Amino acid sequence: MFGCLVAGRLVQTDAAQVASDKFVFNLPDYESVNHVVVFMLGTVPFPAGMGGAVYFSFPDPASGGPVWQLLGFIANDKPSAIFKISGLTAAQDRGGAHPFGCVASAAPSVAQVGVSVEPLEQLAQQTPVSGAAASTADTLRLFTQKMLDSLYNFASSFAVTQAQMTLNPNETFVPSSCILKWYENFQRRMSQNPNFWKN
Repeated sequence: MFGCLVAGRLVQTDAAQVASDKFVFNLPDYESVNHVVVFMLGTVPFPAGMGGAVYFSFPDPASGGPVWQLLGFIANDKPSAIFKISGLTAAQDRGGAHPFGCVASAAPSVAQVGVSVEPLEQLAQQTPVSGAAASTADTLRLFTQKMLDSLYNFASSFAVTQAQMTLNPNETFVPSSCILKWYENFQRRMSQNPNFWKN
């Protein structure tokens, strides 16, 4: 029913079912993992009114036991999600209520991602651990704004007047007004639809 993906690794679809409504993926060498994608395979939907709470577990260096943290959830209308797991082991809430009990990982360098099938209204009331949320449209918009500013400032630093230009048949010149027009166009389209560039 579920899959798990880490960049540079094969897709995992072999979740261990630890209870009728709980599934766990092992993540070997989790210290080198920044993000994890959890998704539905599309073969079996959640029952009506249900979704999957996604948890991350790492071995606690002090006790050796697992520390579970809520990352977020997936559902029929949100069949996949990206979560940032790097840095969650340091200075984070050391767990709390979670549905996985004492499911222990196979080795100290193995973390786990768990999916617990729960009612959607219960999922809506849960608060994921801070820092686990994937990039939002606001973050994308901010990145794009900084990138546009950087490009415009970089290109403008080479600006010369026509009087200062020296003829060079191997050089192509682009008027800075063209870059400014593109810059303003891109900003306008980004403010209307942050995902326009995907089309």
